[in-house]
Amino acid sequence: MSVPFVDLVGQFEDIGDEVMQAMERVMRGARFILGEEVEQCEAAFAQFCGVPHCVGVANGTDALHLALRALDIGPGDEVITAANSFIATAIGIASVGATPVFVDVNPQDYNLDVQYLEAALTPRTKAILPVHLYGQTADMDPILEFAKKHGLLVIEDACQAHGAQYHGRPAGSFGDAACFSFYPGKNLGGYGDGGAVVTHRDDVAKKIRLLRNYGQKQKNDFTCLGFNSRLDTVQAAVLLVKLRYLEQWNEARRISAGLYGEALADCDLVLPQEMPGRQHVYHLYVVQHEERDELLRTLTGKGIQCGIHYPTPIPHTLPFQGARMVPDGVPVCTELSRRIVSLPMCPKLTPQQILRVAETVEAFQPSASGVAS
Repeated sequence: MSVPFVDLVGQFEDIGDEVMQAMERVMRGARFILGEEVEQCEAAFAQFCGVPHCVGVANGTDALHLALRALDIGPGDEVITAANSFIATAIGIASVGATPVFVDVNPQDYNLDVQYLEAALTPRTKAILPVHLYGQTADMDPILEFAKKHGLLVIEDACQAHGAQYHGRPAGSFGDAACFSFYPGKNLGGYGDGGAVVTHRDDVAKKIRLLRNYGQKQKNDFTCLGFNSRLDTVQAAVLLVKLRYLEQWNEARRISAGLYGEALADCDLVLPQEMPGRQHVYHLYVVQHEERDELLRTLTGKGIQCGIHYPTPIPHTLPFQGARMVPDGVPVCTELSRRIVSLPMCPKLTPQQILRVAETVEAFQPSASGVAS
């Protein structure tokens, strides 16, 4: 039995008729750019996130870039963020000319470790950009308290946390702005690239609507230097269909995580933890093993698709070498990058597939030669 990492084919088999009808309506209406489905998707997702505004953009990286730019973050400014994330988080900061300051992560939830915020602060610090990694929110209360104390902005990177909650509030409802990706493999994903910025702030939403569309207030009325970063109407139509299923799919992920926890309880793994007061939506199911590379080879050799998220801390990548790290070398993040592996996780995952993964892990025996037996 092979086990896919994400089963988007199976997902389409479940909702394909609805998706094709929604896409056909766009095709027949021929409003491919900023059609009515974009506005409908924005309104529905804003409501889902518990905020008044959502602005659809081309992808999650653009969401980060435009949110930072709309908040007037730029050259000379520093933005505190987590060292363990996809590089797009840091690219968003760098794209506005600001400097990322990378903070180590908490070994229990893999999110930004709030104990290092004070050490990361300088007179140039303008904002904190916490990442809700793997589907679990960062510890937002101390982050917001620290930001308020020092007059800092907060931008949430919620690209992996559609529907995650922190003390009953949804991811995306805490900061001055929050950024989402609708990449196909996300909990809420389109059939191509897409993203959104959600916010409580009227001024931020207004500015991003200008920035995403060449700076146009209305056609050919250019009020600022903008960009071409619009959410396609076809993708919005797909997302409207999928959004109706998101809570159901997130619950399926949570059930699968519980089954993994039971099946892997006696294996030599460190399993993910759901922190008190938080609702994890398991975009990824990330475990740790001392012999990660051998285990990964064994799993993939048995037809079980896995991944590593992420193999290199961002400040250790070439584009960000020399960046400031707090503490120096981000030791927790660096050690985790050697041990973590993401097991298959998606709403279509079956108990039989989970048992297959668990049996393969349980039978795994690392060898001294570096090749698993």
